[in-house]
Amino acid sequence: MGHLNLPSSKRNPNSRQFRLLDIVISFFFFIVILFFILVFTPLGDPLAATGRQALILSNSADPKHRQRLVALVETGKQTSIDACPYEAVDHMPCEDPRRNSQLSREMNFYRERQCPRPEESPLCLIPPPVGYMISVQWPESLHKIWHSNMPHNKIADRKGHQGWMKIEGPYFIFPGGGTMFPDGAEQYIDKLGQHIPFNKGVVRTALDMGCGVASFGGYLLSKDVLTLSFAPRDSHKSQIQFALERGIPAFVLMLGTRRLPFPAFSFDFMHCSRCLIPFTAYNATYFVEVDRLLRPGGYLVISGPPVQWDKQDKEWADLQSVARALCYELISVDGNTAIWKKPTGDSCFRSQNEFGLEMCDESDDPSYAWYFKLKRCVTRISSVKAETAVGVIPTWPARLTKAPPRTTLMRNGIDVFDADTRRWARRVAYYKKSLNTKLGTPVIRNIMDMNAFYGGFAAALLSDPVWVMNVIPAHSSSTLGVIYDRGLIGLFHDWCEPFSTYPRTYDLMHVSGIESLIKSSGSSENRCNLVDLMVEMDRILRPEGTVIIRDAPDVIEKAVRIAHAIRWTTSVHDKEPESHANEKILVARKTFWKLPSSSQS
Repeated sequence: MGHLNLPSSKRNPNSRQFRLLDIVISFFFFIVILFFILVFTPLGDPLAATGRQALILSNSADPKHRQRLVALVETGKQTSIDACPYEAVDHMPCEDPRRNSQLSREMNFYRERQCPRPEESPLCLIPPPVGYMISVQWPESLHKIWHSNMPHNKIADRKGHQGWMKIEGPYFIFPGGGTMFPDGAEQYIDKLGQHIPFNKGVVRTALDMGCGVASFGGYLLSKDVLTLSFAPRDSHKSQIQFALERGIPAFVLMLGTRRLPFPAFSFDFMHCSRCLIPFTAYNATYFVEVDRLLRPGGYLVISGPPVQWDKQDKEWADLQSVARALCYELISVDGNTAIWKKPTGDSCFRSQNEFGLEMCDESDDPSYAWYFKLKRCVTRISSVKAETAVGVIPTWPARLTKAPPRTTLMRNGIDVFDADTRRWARRVAYYKKSLNTKLGTPVIRNIMDMNAFYGGFAAALLSDPVWVMNVIPAHSSSTLGVIYDRGLIGLFHDWCEPFSTYPRTYDLMHVSGIESLIKSSGSSENRCNLVDLMVEMDRILRPEGTVIIRDAPDVIEKAVRIAHAIRWTTSVHDKEPESHANEKILVARKTFWKLPSSSQS
């Protein structure tokens, strides 16, 4: 007998009710079981942590919630800021590959810094990696660092045979080699020293482009040459992080569509060891940018392609042609290494050349370099109306304390320079004697001065085993050229944006006038807020690192409230007795905290 198919309206209604009841009961028991698992077993810990971290990110990305949180922290009504998810241990907001990969690849625009708006950024504290240890101290750190502080093995695996670095027990070891000098940086530097006066105080400031783990810059320190090394965040994502962990001056940077953040004629010496910068591309735009930064009479070394490189005859010929067009003297070609010397004047340059290069307009300010599009014109040496040539300015270390010619371009510049130098000598002595800042001890190596002016703070630390990144706010007076004339290093930066470095890369951060960093020029209005700035400082600072802030008492009071919310310990001090300014001094230390183990799984 066949089956009788009834319409659904005529089927047994009780069967549908029983099925629905079964589903409800099953769901109820599932919730009960899940509750017991989450509350009473370890399995619930990572799930709870993931939920909490997702909540942190979603709440921080909500502009209204974020704004309320900032206001509560500033007034002391919110006493803590949460930790970021563990995945953010190496987070650099302006070098986020996920965001940058969507941008144009023309002239490597996508690899330049691309910062999110503050309201798009989570407001949370970057945690250290699992197993993080207080960094190896200088000078031992030049040769080895803790593997657990940045457990990224890619460079060691790929470049170990070239002497870059290798894993040895709990350490990364740095033999001092590089792709173009696998036998070691010392031997390579000695070879360059046959043509470049490293030992005579003539060459002091250097820029190493595409630096790897910065062994070249590290070993130049023994010659009293202070090298700022840079590389982009790329497939070897940790190279600058390794350099800074070693105690070598370094910075995440890409030569793409914009001027590099330095004034004209900053560097006595510029170096590329297989940096793969196409110097003659785009009508030699990149070579012209190198020329803007190199002092008259300075030295340029390109080691690796295209210098006498197989299958790059045209590129090598083009490189020589643009150097000749700019009147550079080719001092030496030894294998794949070429050394040029830049002329000290403009007279040789001819506008008729195969690259179509012309002199920049006289109205062009060659020292303006914050988000400034590259120009395809040659910087006039006469455009900086002060003597800047290598061999004419004083040799090192005399140049540190003698007011350089660029100070004469500013009102009462020489008198202000001399007064600033004396002032910071007194202040640093007070910091060391009375404030327990650990300056002058092996604990402090990497220092940042966030509002450096003439670099007086850094100059006062000459006898200490430290280096200082002098930052000049992008919207303030452009004094960075004076800092380079003194034989110090630094860059332009706007502190309403994150800084281009990895987390945990500085031992001490110093700022005089922190509120001025967030103010609009000539106005009392804030462009951004102090909470975001101090959270960014926390990102940059190593665990147990030190912060020194000088400002008016009401600003220091607000900074103390924020410092407690980001887990710093604080002490507030009176200014040094010789000072007549209305200031207090905050000395803070970043505590060494860790995420719960459940949050790291």
